[in-house]
Amino acid sequence: MFQGRDIACERGERRIFTGLNFVITPGQALVLRGPNGCGKTSLLRISATLLTAADGALTWNGSDIAENPEGHRANLHYIGHQDAVKGALTVRENIAMWAKIRATATDHTEAAMAAFDITHLADTPAQYLSAGQHRRTALARLVASPAKLWLLDEPTVSLDQAGTECLQQAIATHQAKNGMVMAATHIELGLDDAEILQLKPQ
Repeated sequence: MFQGRDIACERGERRIFTGLNFVITPGQALVLRGPNGCGKTSLLRISATLLTAADGALTWNGSDIAENPEGHRANLHYIGHQDAVKGALTVRENIAMWAKIRATATDHTEAAMAAFDITHLADTPAQYLSAGQHRRTALARLVASPAKLWLLDEPTVSLDQAGTECLQQAIATHQAKNGMVMAATHIELGLDDAEILQLKPQ
């Protein structure tokens, strides 16, 4: 279980949000809603330990993640606005690299490419991909190196309808395996049973 209690965020000297509470249990999704600048990205980055909360605590199965941030990061994937795809590497090499970093016992590279319909691009250097293919390659790490918690910041950016459907299916499969999702998105991802966390600008 991933839980936030009274989370607050400051950017510069301005408080973006305060007193946020949420709980994500196995198989559950939490969708972040709110206008631009209300802190959706900041909350995702705090949850990924890329930012530090001004107040409050984040816990994983009851333990404060601040006590073991590296252990917490091992439990999650964060997909932000930057794809972190290396242009000089092929699609296959990029995906295999992410799996290797996590020391995944089983090679899921082929399954990851199939999940996002990019198998035909396996040997193509990423620098030659379209924006949508680039995004699919980045998202494929979700399947290539499984993690319990997915933190997704506008994951459908640059995706066409077919790419969005690939992501929807990947999320559904992840939830069916008791995976957890926190997503900031304006696109419906088939998360009909998701909890909604509404953020409001201060």
